[in-house]
Amino acid sequence: MQADTVVLIGMPGAGKSTIGILLAKELGLDFIDTDVNIQVREGQTLQNITDHQGYLALRSIEERVLLAEDIRGKVVSTGGSAVYSEAGMAHLKQDATVVFLDVPLAELEQRISNFSTRGIARRPDQNFKDLFEERSVLYKRYADIRIDCSNLQIEEVLQKTRSALL
Repeated sequence: MQADTVVLIGMPGAGKSTIGILLAKELGLDFIDTDVNIQVREGQTLQNITDHQGYLALRSIEERVLLAEDIRGKVVSTGGSAVYSEAGMAHLKQDATVVFLDVPLAELEQRISNFSTRGIARRPDQNFKDLFEERSVLYKRYADIRIDCSNLQIEEVLQKTRSALL
């Protein structure tokens, strides 16, 4: 696997941003957080976008941001819903190794206390378990590498990810 461009995918709360920053530092690469880029480009939070424009608008904005990013030589932390965009994922996979940070549902539920206000692109009637099941299929489809993060601390996830890439 190549470690010169890495894209992290996974559920909200999986640790993509945290691991991404640390991995970029260790590999000597730049770091991009697409959720932050969405908020900067749109001048509002993810939650505000979903509240006023709907979850499909957020996914559309996310796709535009993914397609506009020059990711070469970077570690990219994607939003949890990036995998809904076939075009966006094709763009990312063209130049990067895609790493799925796979955290079990029970652990994610402990980490996410703000499910309804976190700006998660989901149907209004969709609970976290249903979202997890729907997205897990997509994460597995796009991943080049799957990191089992069950009961691991940040340093352990970082080490497993680095080892899988090198």
